Amino acid sequence: MTPVDVLLALVLFQLKHYLADFHWQTIWIVQTKGRYGHPGGLIHAGLHGLLSLPVLLLVAPFAPVLFTVILIFEMVLHYHIDWIKARVVSQRGIDERDSAYWHYLGLDQAAHQLTYVAMLAALII
Repeated sequence: MTPVDVLLALVLFQLKHYLADFHWQTIWIVQTKGRYGHPGGLIHAGLHGLLSLPVLLLVAPFAPVLFTVILIFEMVLHYHIDWIKARVVSQRGIDERDSAYWHYLGLDQAAHQLTYVAMLAALII
């Protein structure tokens, strides 16, 4: 992968993340991500993996077996990052009116962004 491929992938991951986490995420998904194994969280994580597939096909068509493993890694990790945040927020009884909520949301989003860095590192190292 060239540096341009890496930058392109990061931009495309940002766009797909916005779509999956903010534009296409339903209230049902948001309300059920804190229940381990609930279809809402699984569907949400699966959507992230599905949307990452064309990005990886574009920038790393040479590694289909590796990017299949990477997609599974992303879906499992995304699911658990969201589940942990939802559980902590729920258990602490906080919502959007509390500054702690925004700290957890920021931590959640940072963890997702670091996942993309790890996914690309797996392809270039």
